[in-house]
Amino acid sequence: MLFDPQICELKDEKFAPFISVNEIETILCKSQNPSPEQIRSVIEVALSRRRLSMEQTALLLNARDEETRALIFDAARRLKREIYGERIVLFAPLYIGNRCINNCAYCGFRASNTDAIRRTLTDDEIVHEVQAMEAVGQKRSILVYGEHPAYDAEYIAHTVRLVYGTRHDADRINRVNINAAPFDVEGFRTVKEAGIGTYQIFQETYHPEVYKRFHPSGRKADYGWRLTAMDRAMEAGIDDVGLGVLLGLGDWRFEVLALVRHTNHLEACFGVGPHTISFPRIQRASNLDRAPLKLVSDEDFMLLVAVLRLAVPYTGLILTAREPRALRDRLIEFGVSQIDAGTQLEIGGYAERRGAQDLDKEQFELMDTRSLAQVVDELAERGQIPSFCTACYRKGRTGEHFMEFSTKGFIKRFCTPNALLTFAEYLEDYASEESRAKGYALIERKVAELDDPAIRSTVLDYLTRIRAGERDLLL
Repeated sequence: MLFDPQICELKDEKFAPFISVNEIETILCKSQNPSPEQIRSVIEVALSRRRLSMEQTALLLNARDEETRALIFDAARRLKREIYGERIVLFAPLYIGNRCINNCAYCGFRASNTDAIRRTLTDDEIVHEVQAMEAVGQKRSILVYGEHPAYDAEYIAHTVRLVYGTRHDADRINRVNINAAPFDVEGFRTVKEAGIGTYQIFQETYHPEVYKRFHPSGRKADYGWRLTAMDRAMEAGIDDVGLGVLLGLGDWRFEVLALVRHTNHLEACFGVGPHTISFPRIQRASNLDRAPLKLVSDEDFMLLVAVLRLAVPYTGLILTAREPRALRDRLIEFGVSQIDAGTQLEIGGYAERRGAQDLDKEQFELMDTRSLAQVVDELAERGQIPSFCTACYRKGRTGEHFMEFSTKGFIKRFCTPNALLTFAEYLEDYASEESRAKGYALIERKVAELDDPAIRSTVLDYLTRIRAGERDLLL
């Protein structure tokens, strides 16, 4: 029996694996060679903002010819614009430590890589890193840790509090997410109490056999423990989670459909799906053997992003600086709503500002090395609103509340005004005179496009107050 989204299998057995390889492969097999009429029918459902079934998603994933893919791209572009407007949320990762007991074959931090240069930031170094990030305008960060006993829940909670408490003049990081190894329920409660935003973890691959091949040893070798991490997180009260796969390990269509299956599972069991989905492609890393990889082409990558946007319209799609600049610019149109900018992967890289990348000190190769200021400028030039907003998190619009707002199309109503306000703060505090002029010209155009007169009036009032020196004005 295929998955019924109205029924949660965990009623009788908590934290049981829920991925069926046979189910996913059967759906993909039955959905081969879809006709343009089938594609149009699925697109009609997606544009009505209804969640696509796995069967409908599989039809889109199996679109092979240029004509049907063009239909999908156009639909994704339209849905992205209708729900999210023109805003792009910006963040930056902060690597805390790269000690690791796992042997993930694709990762430069794997335990067996003797060329990897290991480092864990001290508290003072964390403060210096955060201050360096704040000094250029970063407001959102995700803290990244290797999987090691030294990075337990108590330590991670400590570092989260340290980041929140660090200031550069009046600057601060307003949202601290974490990407860390799975915990038990009590461990998740510990990091929740520290005030984390999103808990993010990648399954890497949902196919058990492929997973086993690339994760031969270490705690991460336990497929089921990792697969059910989000169940334990939500059991602990963390209702804001981020799923992800690493493209290049197995069949990309299988992985995308498994992400939808995981989303269905969370919605059925906990009433809320993932806040974000990530889908990075493998890049070069220290001593990485690329021979066993199944690299995903740019064309297929663009399709899978568009399909995810149509399949899970309420979920933020994250595209990292692993991808080249030109491709990131294109994929923003098809559905990406969050990107990192000004990223430093080397531990200590924000404060120490080294030059060329050294893969023995980093997890993987970075393809987009633009500064935050460059990314902000180029987004604004294309009419997209750089957003540093954290309003939903700070006002309690997460989890079920976020689903309630986003599925009714209210993301645009709340997030566009807040994006404009946080962009104005950035222009006042960090931008050059030329960038400030261009940015305010964009803000003026976007404020005029706000549908609700009351919201437009409030935004105009807040903008005046921001230019007069007030900060942190949120809707």
